[in-house]
Parts: sequence; structure tokens; C-alpha cells
Amino acid sequence: MNKYIAEIIGTFWLVLGGCGSAVLAAAFPGVGIGLHGVSLAFGLTVVTMAYTIGPISGCHLNPAVSVGLWAGGRFPAKDLLPYIVSQVIGGILGAGVLYLIASGKAGFVAGGFASNGFGEHSPGGYSMMAALVCEIVMTAVFLFVIMGSTGKRAPAGFAPLAIGLCLTLIHLVSIPVTNTSVNPARSLGVAVFADAWALQQVWLFWVAPIVGAVIGALAYKVVGQED
Repeated sequence: MNKYIAEIIGTFWLVLGGCGSAVLAAAFPGVGIGLHGVSLAFGLTVVTMAYTIGPISGCHLNPAVSVGLWAGGRFPAKDLLPYIVSQVIGGILGAGVLYLIASGKAGFVAGGFASNGFGEHSPGGYSMMAALVCEIVMTAVFLFVIMGSTGKRAPAGFAPLAIGLCLTLIHLVSIPVTNTSVNPARSLGVAVFADAWALQQVWLFWVAPIVGAVIGALAYKVVGQED
């Protein structure tokens, strides 16, 4: 059970740290961290947890990552469902703690609550098709980096930095489009506490990241010449 508990804790931290930076700190008067700070926060959650629980669970923190690693031959099918369940639990717990903190401010309204969206709920007003393409491509690249940086030929000990920086870059590019998911557990976790539209649109943030993850993992198997 240790690896499942580690995934719960790690995903909890990703949602609390990443989405928390968006909800609590992004627009704080005078010193708000903005898009750049939120992007970095998500990257830092992965770096810190990868060094901490990587040796225990592999630090997936993301159903799309687990599915992608399975498609790439790096993860056993028997652990796939337990990992996804653990990540969803961690995501909802992280969002729940964030909601408790955020609602402690007078006049708090949940609104989007750092949820992912498209159309009128996209930060930049991007269409469903744009959101779909963005999430597929970004997750594909994410898995490509994960597969490469954790491979046998990669320099030892640097994978968490490569993966965390990749996630930071992904957020810098795609926050205006979808508020950046590339992670179904992150999307579902906050959607549970947001306005109704967030749950109505969350399907895209399960489908697109999982499709993208499989594409990215298979692409690396070809390029990296892995069996």
C-alpha cells in the first residue's frame, strides 16, 4: 500500500501547491505571482515530490502519466487502476483543503476555482477544438520528456528537474488556453468544488491528456528505440 499512499500524498501536494498558487496568490494585491508564478509552482510540486516519493511510487501524480507509462512498457497493468484511484483521491483531498483555506476569506466565491475549461470558460476564450489539440500535444510532449529523462541512458538524478521544468513550460504556454490540465486528477479535484460548468467540461481533461500521453510514450519508444 505504500506506493498508493505516496501517490495520494503526492497528488494532494500537486493540487494544493499548484492550484493553491492560482487561487490564493496569483492576483494578490501588489505582489501577485501571476501566470509565471503559477507555472513555476506546478513545476516545483513535481520536483519536490519526485525527489521525495520517486523511489516509492515513481511519482506519477497523474492518471495520464500512469496510462502513458503503461503504454510505453514502463508500468504494469495490474497497478494502473489503483494508481488512478489514488491520484483522484489525492486530487480531491488537495482541492478540499484548498477550498477550506480559500473560503476563510470574507466574500469568497468559488467560481472557476482554478478549473480547466474551454469556450467561454477558457482564460483566453479558446474553442473546444483548440483546447483539445493543446491538451493532447502538451501531454504528449510531457510523456516524451518523462520517458526520456527516466530512461537508462539519461543522467542519473536529473529526471525530477527535467520533468518539473517541462511542466512549468507547459503551463507557461497553455494557461491562456485551458488553464492547463495535462492531468485528469488535477482537473477533477478542483472541478468538484467549482461552479457546475467545471464538471460538465471535465471530460475533455480526461480524454485529451490520456490520448496525448499514449502518443508521447509510443513516440519515445520509436525514437528511443526501446523494446
